Amino acid sequence: MNDATMTDTLLPPDLDWQVIPGLADYAETLRRMEARVAEIAAGRAPEAIWLLEHPPLYTAGTSANPADLTDPGRFPVHVAGRGGQYTYHGPGQRVVYVMLDLNKRGRDVRRFVSCIEAWVIATLAEFGITGERRAGRVGVWVTRPEKAPLPDGSLREDKIAAIGIKLRRWVSFHGLSINVEPELSHFDGIIPCGIQGHGVTSLVDLGLPVRLEDVDNALARNFASSFAARACDAD
Repeated sequence: MNDATMTDTLLPPDLDWQVIPGLADYAETLRRMEARVAEIAAGRAPEAIWLLEHPPLYTAGTSANPADLTDPGRFPVHVAGRGGQYTYHGPGQRVVYVMLDLNKRGRDVRRFVSCIEAWVIATLAEFGITGERRAGRVGVWVTRPEKAPLPDGSLREDKIAAIGIKLRRWVSFHGLSINVEPELSHFDGIIPCGIQGHGVTSLVDLGLPVRLEDVDNALARNFASSFAARACDAD
């Protein structure tokens, strides 16, 4: 049994799981995603997970501070409408758009974000990476003891996955991104998520020769268990 067949058996049968090839245009993807969310909310389409890459670009969430866009002419900037601040998308980063119906899954936004974090953490664990939550910092982080500590003596931490969602009629959209092998210098044009003092990393930066396909399979294997009843209760 190959990986695709194995992961398909672990996904809910009514979940539309799509891996979209190439570099997806951001504006067109957002338009399609909003249309799909409307269909899900109306009961005319199943829940969906889309896995894709974008060309290099920055997106501004609803809390974005203009001062955090430090190099505005570097890449196109899109107003995303999701929660959060500025983030980067580009080749080598797995973007996962999550269109799930919280009317069926419980109308608890905090718990839902915790579920997404749990999903990322379980996925990273398959590659021997310990991803961690941090209070007040949505996303998933890894400690970097090999780097010089912060001025207060605490360990440096790098962000490996960003999360930003929006709800419409209790159906989610936008989602998460995991840095597999993006060009990390592209993050230099923003203060990612408005957080200073910490950096960004990727699976390849951490010394792991991981492909997007490997991450996709790990995400599929861990989806159902990460969104189970008690797997992601908010801390």
